[in-house]
Amino acid sequence: MKKYKSIFISDIHLGSKGCKADILCDFLKHSASENLFLVGDIIDGWRLSRKFFWPQSHTNVIRRILTAAKRGTNVIYIAGNHDEALRGLIPFGVHFGNIELCNTYRYTALDGKTYMVIHGDVFDTVIRIKLKILYHVGDVLYNWLLEVNHWLQKVRNLFGMKYWSLSAYLKYKTKQALSYLSDYELLLVDYCKRKKVDGVICGHVHHADIKIINDTVYMNDGDWVESCTALVEHYDGRWEIINWLAQKSS
Repeated sequence: MKKYKSIFISDIHLGSKGCKADILCDFLKHSASENLFLVGDIIDGWRLSRKFFWPQSHTNVIRRILTAAKRGTNVIYIAGNHDEALRGLIPFGVHFGNIELCNTYRYTALDGKTYMVIHGDVFDTVIRIKLKILYHVGDVLYNWLLEVNHWLQKVRNLFGMKYWSLSAYLKYKTKQALSYLSDYELLLVDYCKRKKVDGVICGHVHHADIKIINDTVYMNDGDWVESCTALVEHYDGRWEIINWLAQKSS
């Protein structure tokens, strides 16, 4: 089992067909940490409100997280937009067992830097201009695309081909998508400067990355729908994005 100082995962989307719950369970089985940050969109309330979907594998993820908390891991759950119903509980200091629930979290890392941990949906330009209905329409289309991706992967498996996400390819190969992602990152960096922190750790856009933007550290932990990635802090202070699918196939 690999041990880390902290693990950051987000956009699991439990309750949706796109969730790679079995792969996440495998990652959690082989990984341990002092701190486990759940950086939003852990449970997909949007999809569950339209159609209930909850296989055993999704329950297994919850059990893994609860077991880690019971065994002493500090588990911090940061609400996202797909599990936004939880935000109404935060002012009341509600805890789920040993799991702390919050909107943001200031994290001081082993490198001495302070990071703001936040899901990031409040910096989504579509949500900010109050066109949330468009976001829901886009979510339906994205779910359909994931279904197409599921059957495409079955065909690729027959030919022994590695996992490849059509939805991720389409999202990040268009000028509009790249412009949206750039705006999102810049808004988060500006927020960090106003909060006087050294960097941000976020999710929401399903695109794992570590980079410096305007002297501010931007780190996104990705997702468990397409890329199956986690952001980890090693005990020597290094930061790394773990691509669990790539590791398992290598």
